[in-house]
Amino acid sequence: MRTAMIVMGLVGVLVVAVVVVVAGARLSGPTRTDGLAPAPVKRDTPVAQGAPLPTGLDLVTWSRDTADRTRVPARALQAYAAAELSQRSATPECRLSWTTVAAIGRVESDHGRLGRADLGSDGMARPPIIGVRLDGSPGVAEIRDTDDGRLDGDPTHDRAVGPLQFLPATWARYGRGGDPQNIDDAAKAAAAYLCARGRDTASGVGWWDGVLTYNRSVEYARLVWAAANRYATVP
Repeated sequence: MRTAMIVMGLVGVLVVAVVVVVAGARLSGPTRTDGLAPAPVKRDTPVAQGAPLPTGLDLVTWSRDTADRTRVPARALQAYAAAELSQRSATPECRLSWTTVAAIGRVESDHGRLGRADLGSDGMARPPIIGVRLDGSPGVAEIRDTDDGRLDGDPTHDRAVGPLQFLPATWARYGRGGDPQNIDDAAKAAAAYLCARGRDTASGVGWWDGVLTYNRSVEYARLVWAAANRYATVP
């Protein structure tokens, strides 16, 4: 039986590889029920980080407690926290916080809840979240197929996939053999992507450089900044 897919519209172009390097693309993002709006901050303004998560943290208990305060689904929080711990172990100089990964998840797919999608207990987005065809239509970049349609089901052009909206070529580099529809795999890939090139995401310059690599729109970065700041400072 054919699996139904959530198809995203385009707001801007999130390009990859040598063209413009980003993860995915949208026209109409997830429904914003939490009043999130781009923060009126200048580029390179540092964002609140919160204290690093301790090694050995009980992610299930922590995510349940944090979900009530942040209004982020507990299953997504588990993935974001695991991504911080994993990336801090791999690249401690990056000083990545789960709040930044969560903020990107919020902006890209409302934490895997775009349209009719939702995250299962196994972390999979169902139905799969698939972006629009990047075929050069008005307002859309053209990115020819790079994965024979394996991830996005499109044999002619690429599409962004999963809760963190990765393009196939970006996923091939940072996905580490995982599934982009799985929030655990996608969050770790996003963390690795943000920390590439020796960035220090606890600094204003490093944070903005990483997020703008994900999407070169300053307005996008301000929206992610607003979400990350909210998650880091919520009582």
